[in-house]
Amino acid sequence: MTEREPVGYSGSTGAPTGASADPSQDPGEHTAPRYADRPIALRRPESLGGLLLILAGIAAGLSLLMDWLTGNDISGWGLVRAGFDDLGTIFDEGLWQPLAIVLGGGVLFLLGVLMWLPMRSHRFFGLLALLVSLAVTAGVLVPFEDADWDLGSFGPGFYCAIAVAVLGLLGSIKALVSGKRYPR
Repeated sequence: MTEREPVGYSGSTGAPTGASADPSQDPGEHTAPRYADRPIALRRPESLGGLLLILAGIAAGLSLLMDWLTGNDISGWGLVRAGFDDLGTIFDEGLWQPLAIVLGGGVLFLLGVLMWLPMRSHRFFGLLALLVSLAVTAGVLVPFEDADWDLGSFGPGFYCAIAVAVLGLLGSIKALVSGKRYPR
């Protein structure tokens, strides 16, 4: 046997000498497993990003129960119902903002739950959450600008809407910047 021959083979014929563990295996096949030349990313949950998105969804749910405007007895639920009743005129009436905030908060809640699944990277869900959070932020900034940046005209429901936008942006950015984690 020469130096370069694998153990269990003799001569130039390549015939097995009986040292093979599996006699039905073709002698020309490689039996050594393939190894990666770089570390494999760990599957892990995105805990902080997911928690922030779940909190954004909870804030959207709370905003349904509270009044959005001072001096006006209309809750978030009333605004959402009015928006669904007049879907053709939601942009004319300004009812797209409550719909964007509340429905966006529901989507952020679901994406936050998905962030807790172990994956190599949560960047795709982070990108989706960022897009939804930008729509929610637009839904918050438009009425805020219409009120000349005066927080006194808004009620606690709108403060929860602001929390949906802020928590959604923070959670989605956290998921986007968290890359793959490799074993040490």
